[in-house]
Amino acid sequence: MGAMDEQELNLLGGYGDWAARLAGEAGRLSFARVMKSGRIRLAEWKKQGRAAVRELLEPPAPAEVRARTVRSYSFDGLDVEELTWQLPFGPPTEAVFLKPEGAQGPLPGVLALHDHGGVKYFGRRKITRAGLETHPFLQAHQERYYGGVAWANELARRGYGVLAHDVLPFGSRRILAAGVPAHVADRLLAAPEAVRELTFDGLKPAEARAELDVPPEEPAERLARYEAFAGRHEEVLARSLFALGTTFPGVVLAEDLAALGVLAARPDVDPDRLGCCGLSGGGLRACLLAGLDDSIDCAVTAGFLSTWKDFALYSGFTHTWALFVPRLARQMDFPEVLGLRVPLPSLVLACEQDPLFRREESLRAGAMLEGIYRQAGAAEALRVSRYPGEHRFSRDMQAEAFAWLDRWLGA
Repeated sequence: MGAMDEQELNLLGGYGDWAARLAGEAGRLSFARVMKSGRIRLAEWKKQGRAAVRELLEPPAPAEVRARTVRSYSFDGLDVEELTWQLPFGPPTEAVFLKPEGAQGPLPGVLALHDHGGVKYFGRRKITRAGLETHPFLQAHQERYYGGVAWANELARRGYGVLAHDVLPFGSRRILAAGVPAHVADRLLAAPEAVRELTFDGLKPAEARAELDVPPEEPAERLARYEAFAGRHEEVLARSLFALGTTFPGVVLAEDLAALGVLAARPDVDPDRLGCCGLSGGGLRACLLAGLDDSIDCAVTAGFLSTWKDFALYSGFTHTWALFVPRLARQMDFPEVLGLRVPLPSLVLACEQDPLFRREESLRAGAMLEGIYRQAGAAEALRVSRYPGEHRFSRDMQAEAFAWLDRWLGA
């Protein structure tokens, strides 16, 4: 790949041509590079690749957690369990398990991974519906991104056990302004031109801005008070995790693995028929989880597949810190992480007018994956589908995703 056209605008301005050259250098464990060299076989590439990704993610130590049922009831043809469990860090995780009313199992299980969406007040509730009253924000969110439905409910109705859980820093796992020093919150919320150098007298370590943590019954427009804080605080969170020797995506992966353990341990779920599915930030999580854990028998990622070149030069400004893993690009490109699960089945869904990704890089990412599966003799186990429209997991996309899960998990 050559240098960028000097007229092309990019996130790094005059450094773009240098960055493009870096992006054009195949990583040490790039599939095409490794297979061309003939040095190692596919199984060894997967082993080395997973070891390298895990080392760079630096997730917290694996945690076996015991889920506790808070409440059980039936809703709209489904049996619903509200669950909670305690990880070694942070507040208790809240989750919901859905299955067809009266179903005994064992059912195929799917981990439903909620999106990012720039909204941290809600997590699992963005993709589920378990009561007559739905917050106006959630109604609008599901209408915009999911065709007006709670897709986790729709999937459960087809004969699945579906677990949806909150992860750092969303829903029950969100970071409250009440626990952060006031001067930090004030600085995060200040207009850029109003930010001043900190002084000793300006420090307020014993004060907090608890008023930013609005209660759930507040109208949707007031959630903006919390989201303004939480959106800026994600950068602080990522820095702190780097300082601790771990990474934002590493912690999220650890939480998803713990939830996967909860799902697999249920007596009404078949641990040999497990899948995962998610849009956007949930699609990112699906790539990492499915790429690194073969207990995911079938994976669906929607609205999240591109290249490190795209993230570095064009679209990274709009993506979550849960994407970025220092030095991973020197090992392999982003789509190759999902490729580490070959020959296990994977479905990739993308939108042609998705403003969050550069189209040509999204196409190149899909081609990379297809090359991996084709060379492994598993072309039938991968499908890359593209739909018209902007960033979403539409009803048509859901229909294809559910049929793909049916095919490989046998619901």
